Amino acid sequence: MPLHHANRLLETAGRIILGKERELRLALACLIARGHLLIEDVPGVGKTTLAHVLARLIGLQFQRIQFTSDLLPADILGVSIFDRETSAFRFHPGPVFAQLILADEINRATPKTQSALLEAMEERQVTADGETLALPDPFFVIATQNPAYQIGTFPLPESQLDRFLLRIRLGYPDRAAERALLMGEDRRELLERQPAVASPAALLELQHAAQRLHVSEALVDYVQALLATTRTSPELVSGLSPRAGLGLIAAARAWALLEDRDHVLPDDIQTLFPHVAAHRLHLAGDGRPAPPATIVRLLQAVAVC
Repeated sequence: MPLHHANRLLETAGRIILGKERELRLALACLIARGHLLIEDVPGVGKTTLAHVLARLIGLQFQRIQFTSDLLPADILGVSIFDRETSAFRFHPGPVFAQLILADEINRATPKTQSALLEAMEERQVTADGETLALPDPFFVIATQNPAYQIGTFPLPESQLDRFLLRIRLGYPDRAAERALLMGEDRRELLERQPAVASPAALLELQHAAQRLHVSEALVDYVQALLATTRTSPELVSGLSPRAGLGLIAAARAWALLEDRDHVLPDDIQTLFPHVAAHRLHLAGDGRPAPPATIVRLLQAVAVC
């Protein structure tokens, strides 16, 4: 996907999801960085639509899984059924075997069901009946999460949260965008008529291009200093993992690529850091997710190398 295709994708997506250009760019950067995306917000602000838009415009095979309290791991991964003709069990793949998975309202499922995605998200494979099955390439999970104060939600464990590269919030649209939504055509009908503007192969090409972007040793020193600061902060239960550090650099590379640069700047790290760190960090006092003010203090505590 040459850069002009990525720009066309963002432009087209911006005509469907109004007033959320920055959030769309963050979501695309997450896919370019080969990461999974967590969207946390109240119902009705376009979380599900965003996943549909990305799948449609890139031409990705799409599956939506509605997470509920009675959902079982087999409903996600698949199940082995006895075949009388062959006198053997045959595995029937579940909806996880698609290129883009929408895990809708993921925190309405029990922790046992949530954990069914752990191997898929990290290893991009599924183990069933002792056999390891590869998932499609590319493979992404976009999960939507309702606020924890809503009834019927289960908190995502740290191991699950750490597998999401970025967390974004869409928020309510501004007045002009909301009026355009109210007066305009239904977004789903508009999307149904919209052809793909890219392809999975083109996305892979863009991923490879991002991996080649230059990251200086000084910038790696800066990332390490940020990680160390989170691990020694008295405000936090624990700090960021090495996986988070790798993800931060990968996301910054993708962001720089979308900015049409061949190298990563400290500004890229600072832009992506809140989206990489906030869902991974919890306050020492009550275990709540780290608020924006805490993330700002962490950034201010580390000088740019």
